[in-house]
Amino acid sequence: MSRFKHQQSHASLLRDVSRSSVRLTRSGLDAIVVPAARTSPPQHLIALSVAMSVPLVVLCSRRARVEQVADRVSATFGARGLIIDVPDGYPQSWTPLTSGQAFNAVSAGRSSDLSVKRNIGLRLARMRGWKKILFVDDDISQLSPRHIERLTVQLDRNPVASMASREFPDNSVVCHARRLAGFKQDVFVSGAVLGISTYHPAVSFFPDVYNEDWFFFARPAATRSLPKIGEVRQDEYKPFADPLRARHEEFGDLVAEGMYGLFESRPGWDFEDQLHAAESPRFWQRVIDNRRSFIHETERRLSNAMNRGPANSWTMTEALKSLSHAEDQLNAISSEVCVEFIASWREDDARWRAVLRSDYSGLNERDAFDELELKTWISCGYGAEKAVRRRRHISIRPELSASG
Repeated sequence: MSRFKHQQSHASLLRDVSRSSVRLTRSGLDAIVVPAARTSPPQHLIALSVAMSVPLVVLCSRRARVEQVADRVSATFGARGLIIDVPDGYPQSWTPLTSGQAFNAVSAGRSSDLSVKRNIGLRLARMRGWKKILFVDDDISQLSPRHIERLTVQLDRNPVASMASREFPDNSVVCHARRLAGFKQDVFVSGAVLGISTYHPAVSFFPDVYNEDWFFFARPAATRSLPKIGEVRQDEYKPFADPLRARHEEFGDLVAEGMYGLFESRPGWDFEDQLHAAESPRFWQRVIDNRRSFIHETERRLSNAMNRGPANSWTMTEALKSLSHAEDQLNAISSEVCVEFIASWREDDARWRAVLRSDYSGLNERDAFDELELKTWISCGYGAEKAVRRRRHISIRPELSASG
């Protein structure tokens, strides 16, 4: 195999349908699902669920509080909400191999519950009989009903359909540094806006690793059939504010980029055949060596630019710190652990499909949450605010649950 090289863009793996006409769909969207960690989902997402006449399902953790979110949804005319608390250390009914201690160590002890919440959303959809759902992160804006209609149509024939965030760019810390250094760096679609056909046999799971969405839609990406609907905006943040962010991202970024590099180099190959090369430690050593050169090249460009005294030299200094942390973490990653992760991910994927097959379908809310072992949730919203207030004592039980 030739020397592996990092790709500045994976656009060739997408099928851009942004300008295609919107035809009639066999079935509409069933729910908008928001994994929330902020105090409350933005009002525009609540309004979007009203415009689409679908419930807003909010999976709350960290700063997001069930009661506060329910109050906000209930105060919006026409809104319907299912607000769920996902506790720390939520006991999943299955333990993914990819969540093992060895993989957490090479992710520098990364702590995130995003993949857990997305997997809950998938299982809940199956249990409730929802055929099409839309995941939207709570930092996304400029998402319109027209976008959702395009996504929903694509789900008639595809397991997933997604969008890209180009402003603010949705990239890893290392790729943000790359762009800051003046290199070309594209953005790919992500789980930030992701439509899913929940009963499609190719629907996978979200592993607990950075770039979990790339692993989720790896199969359609590998066959260059992943639909891209258009672009949205992600809230701006400071990627270099916490240098440890680069450590936490490094392993997931390395493995995802390596895998997608395989997809780029093998057009027309079967998905399983494409991943066969990922069973080779020699391949992953080439990926690691290239990643190191990639980081060094970015550091040199930034250092040279700083010598010219640019106005944003402070940002460049912080970017260099982040790159140093990324390289330190890269040095802790072996080719063998990459091979082991890919093998564990593929085994987890098979186990996940067994979990979905065993889940009951068509359950009411209470029974679904009993199955998922989620004890704190609120079903709210009945139209006008006055009607909400009259019936809220019915929809919100003392234990914060409701019948379906």
